[in-house]
Amino acid sequence: MKPDIHPTYFKAATITCACGAVLHTGSTVETMKTEICSQCHPFYTGKKKFIDATGRVDRFKKLSQKSAVKQAARLKATKAKAATETPEAEIKKEKKTAKEAA
Repeated sequence: MKPDIHPTYFKAATITCACGAVLHTGSTVETMKTEICSQCHPFYTGKKKFIDATGRVDRFKKLSQKSAVKQAARLKATKAKAATETPEAEIKKEKKTAKEAA
C-alpha cells in the first residue's frame, strides 16, 4: 500500500442508533449516528414502527387542513351571496340562461 493515500482506520468505531443501541465495529469514521438499526427495524423485530424523517405526513396534514378551511369559507361566502341576492337578479339570470339556450 502506498503511504498517505488511504483513510485512517478506527478499530473501535461506534455506531449509535436513535433507539439507543450502540454497536462497536471497525470503520474509517470514528462515530456514526443512524435512525434505524437491526435491533429496532420492523423487518427484524416484527413490530410496526412509523418513521417520518422528512416531515411529509405533517406537511400533508397541514395542507389538507388549509384546504378544508378554504373550502368551508368559499361555501359560506357562496351561501351568503345567494341569500342576499334579490328576486329581480334571479329573474335576470333565468332570462339570460333562457336566451343562451335558445
